[in-house]
Amino acid sequence: MKTDTASRTAQYMALFRALETNRPSGKRLFTDPYAFSFLTARFKFITQLSVVPFIRNLVDRIIRRKIPGALSSGIARTRYIDELLQQTVRDGVKQVVILGAGYDTRALRLGFLRALPVIEVDHPATARSKQERLLRSLGRLPAHVRYLEIDSNEQKLEHLSPQCIDKSLPTVFIWEGVSNYLSPEAVAATFAFMGQFAAGTYIIFTYVDEKVLRSPAAFFGGEKLIQELKQEEEQWTFGLEPFLVRRYLDDFGIELLEDHSAVEYRSYYLPERNDKGYEFYRVAFAIKR
Repeated sequence: MKTDTASRTAQYMALFRALETNRPSGKRLFTDPYAFSFLTARFKFITQLSVVPFIRNLVDRIIRRKIPGALSSGIARTRYIDELLQQTVRDGVKQVVILGAGYDTRALRLGFLRALPVIEVDHPATARSKQERLLRSLGRLPAHVRYLEIDSNEQKLEHLSPQCIDKSLPTVFIWEGVSNYLSPEAVAATFAFMGQFAAGTYIIFTYVDEKVLRSPAAFFGGEKLIQELKQEEEQWTFGLEPFLVRRYLDDFGIELLEDHSAVEYRSYYLPERNDKGYEFYRVAFAIKR
């Protein structure tokens, strides 16, 4: 990503969550009243207009044409990860670590996280932008959240002090929308770091099917997306073959529990939509034994 600006993809995810929040209460998958704070003036204007059904449908069509499948995949993925996270809290995790947090607002919008320490780790540009916007909108930073800055391609997570993250606690990691931007070495180092935590630690992470990197035309909208990512200087550099993920995690002492594609979680949470695109995006759920 560009080193002097917050991630463009973080902006898009905030926009998707803001648009979902504007849907009627009985039809939305979640409510994120904080997403609006992270939007550019243009995206704020679009979000405000989207309360009008005709405008909402128009915005949906424009996004589908620009990034096929990204909106519905991102919304369904958010709800799916929320539910996995709640499951781990019920199972007794004592610490939440969000790697590459972007404009994630789970620490604010999910009540069941307020009694737990939440550590957000991100690239300095995005982390600082997020804190500035939270201070402007809330007047303070949440007391149960700590913000740590690190460039995963250049710095090692092991450099984080024990005072920042306690490896002896059963922890849940959320690693959403990050691995596809890293080098294979950085991805392996991150899994090795997570594998050092207490037994019963959960990992919720996303990855892209490696095939989209070498044969983007195999997926609907794949070629267009890969080209646009290059233009934004946020190109994808890493993927995994789904049938090899279990074996890959085994090397780090981590067991795969679930692994679903956008097709699957989108059809589960948004059965009324027939969107195409983003079939290469996946959510995996694993545990440190």
